[in-house]
Amino acid sequence: MSAIRELHHQLTSKTRTAVEIAQAQLDQAQALEPQLKSFISLTADKALAQAQAVDDKIAAGEEIGLLAGIPMALKDNFCTKGIRTTCGSKMLENFVPPYESTVTARLDAAGAVFIGKTNLDEFAMGSSTENSAFHTTANPWDITRVPGGSSGGSAAAVAGGQAPVSLGSDTGGSIRQPASFCGIVGLKPTYGLVSRFGLVAFASSLDQIGPFGRTVEDTAILLSAIAGHDPKDATSLKVKIPDYTQSLKKDLKGRKIGIIQETFGDGLDPQVEAAVTAAIEQIKALGAEVKTISCPRFNYGVSAYYVIAPCEASANLARYDGVRYGLRADEANLLSMYGKTRSEGFGNEVKRRIMIGTYALSAGYYDAFYLKAQKVRTLMKQDFDKAFEEVDVLVSPTVPTTAFKAGEKDDPLSMYLLDLMTIPVNMAGLPGMSVPCGFDSNGMPIGLQLIGNVLREDLLFEVGYAYEQATDWHNKLPSL
Repeated sequence: MSAIRELHHQLTSKTRTAVEIAQAQLDQAQALEPQLKSFISLTADKALAQAQAVDDKIAAGEEIGLLAGIPMALKDNFCTKGIRTTCGSKMLENFVPPYESTVTARLDAAGAVFIGKTNLDEFAMGSSTENSAFHTTANPWDITRVPGGSSGGSAAAVAGGQAPVSLGSDTGGSIRQPASFCGIVGLKPTYGLVSRFGLVAFASSLDQIGPFGRTVEDTAILLSAIAGHDPKDATSLKVKIPDYTQSLKKDLKGRKIGIIQETFGDGLDPQVEAAVTAAIEQIKALGAEVKTISCPRFNYGVSAYYVIAPCEASANLARYDGVRYGLRADEANLLSMYGKTRSEGFGNEVKRRIMIGTYALSAGYYDAFYLKAQKVRTLMKQDFDKAFEEVDVLVSPTVPTTAFKAGEKDDPLSMYLLDLMTIPVNMAGLPGMSVPCGFDSNGMPIGLQLIGNVLREDLLFEVGYAYEQATDWHNKLPSL
């Protein structure tokens, strides 16, 4: 059952108060924190105040919405007024935003309870949460392994039971990849469906906020609450937001599913391939028509992304210069203060991407790199457009492997290749979702990726829910 609905039922039937639920969740998060290190900050005072407000409403006889009193964890790159927002970086270690992001404001208005800010790769750059300036988060299924990244803290918190649901951000797979590694559901919405106002920018044409949950229904409820137009975000889409829970059906008769052939073959772990193939058979058994589809430019995603994303990052991160906010190094001279602040404040991966981006945007290289990558991006989008003329939803593995041990991948390139299947979805601005579809011989979770056309999140929920109800993967819990 959906965790949100279960907690909502406890509140409305008055078997538990919102404060009791919040306190129990905070205690649970605190107890597991030494093992998992999912959080950068736990926000007990804020959570209990929000929970008390919900209890007051119930006591006054007012009706409460589905998210009222529901504890949730937030990735620490959303601005939260009066609560430290670090982005996993020394640069913002003591930054307390003076304003609230649109997404957290909407959830606050819905009565949600914020139990803490979760760990991430610094400025959301990474695939393992090892690039955080504070600590490495552990995977609840095996604490010697990584939870994925960059939203590793948000995924580990849900998988480990520290929060029923959480939010992350996805620039090249940062929601779907940790969802796959941690055995939960993670959704990256269509670009522009969820406001980016107050999300600390990494690559503005790719970043998107989305939900994590144990079940497809939980992510559908959460998306309905955070999606919608926002005048404060110029890229926000003016579209009517449906109730996504209306799309949850148990059979797939009449649906056409396409298997992306470029995602199978070299580099794919045989156990991942076997689990995904079995999942596709299950989808077929639910009544869907399945065919193989080619997206010939799919595999150029990583090369094009690692030009575009660093270019946008180098522009976005230029604001961290020690002048207005964030870390400031002690130097008498302005230029040396800039240099020292940035060298002390940023970690290696962030510096690497800033340098790649600055180089690619420099005179003489802009056309050769940035412009060329944007053209490849357009071709990838055309491949998807063509595929969606034939099918409703595309499927692939979410990640080529399962979670690896912390410290195992010291070469940046092998880390970048983990995003092979997820990056093209961001490049084309499409919605993508990872649902659990099995385990490998080490007991580590495997994810199935579902990709929809623009604004067709409803189809992802439909296929994901039908598959989930026909299988038992989402009910398995790590033994912490």
